Amino acid sequence: MTLDLSGLAVALATPFTPTGDVDLPAFRKLVRHVVAGGVDTLVPLGSTGEAATLLDAERDAIISACLEESGGRPVVVGTGHNATRQAAAMTKRAQSLGASGALVVTPYYNKPTPEGLVAHYATIAEAAPGLPLVVYNVPGRTGLNVSPSVLMRLWENPQLVAIKESSGNLAQIAEMARTLPEGKILLSGDDNLALAALAVGASGLISVLGNLLPHETAALITAARQGHGVEALRLHQQLLPLMDALFLESNPIPLKAALKLLGLGEDAVRLPLVPASAVTRTRVAEALCLSTDGTLPGVI
Repeated sequence: MTLDLSGLAVALATPFTPTGDVDLPAFRKLVRHVVAGGVDTLVPLGSTGEAATLLDAERDAIISACLEESGGRPVVVGTGHNATRQAAAMTKRAQSLGASGALVVTPYYNKPTPEGLVAHYATIAEAAPGLPLVVYNVPGRTGLNVSPSVLMRLWENPQLVAIKESSGNLAQIAEMARTLPEGKILLSGDDNLALAALAVGASGLISVLGNLLPHETAALITAARQGHGVEALRLHQQLLPLMDALFLESNPIPLKAALKLLGLGEDAVRLPLVPASAVTRTRVAEALCLSTDGTLPGVI
């Protein structure tokens, strides 16, 4: 169950055609762009990948394409669901296709008790023996927060190797870092808190921004992890306008608008999401230029 998730992981978007089908050629191009930018881990089929609106056959195609384009990098597949049986089945399927691990969001809507969360992850682990699992805490989407005390109970399961912490609560992140058992990994799930999270003990970031600027995002994480505080702060401040712009509307709506600007796919999203407003598109374009040299970056 060894899986080093430190450094930069990218939560990959799922490009769609204008008619709403999965655009696999665009997805492959996006993965190649991210890999060329120096990312450490690829994370398809998470929130950014609009996994909640994808069919099983589409999931299989995306996982396979990501593995083929990964250049040997670990592929950690989003397999969360609010029905434990469904999450277990998707995790087992990802393992059979060759995934290095699974990112499992806490069940949304149901609001399980701590005992329910422990049983949920235990059932998923049993369905995919030996597969490293990453707890994904994102209370803004699920309606349920994994507190540090509950996380300590989850850590008792040896297959739970890391947490993607997207609560937006730096005090909670710091407490998770303070109480982190040996061998477990704490990852920031928010680009704009990555530098702060690394300062209090996180080991890496699962990024939205990395879809667009993987090289610059990787440089930020590397500088922070190596203790180059001045350079890390400079990069954080340079990238912050774009980090913020990517959440002007629900993720990945602004990201899709930015990907279209870079020629990495259309801006199509699946209902109930709709494409970005004109105001958001303008803000994203301005922020993208601010975060580089004043021009849109080239894409391989």
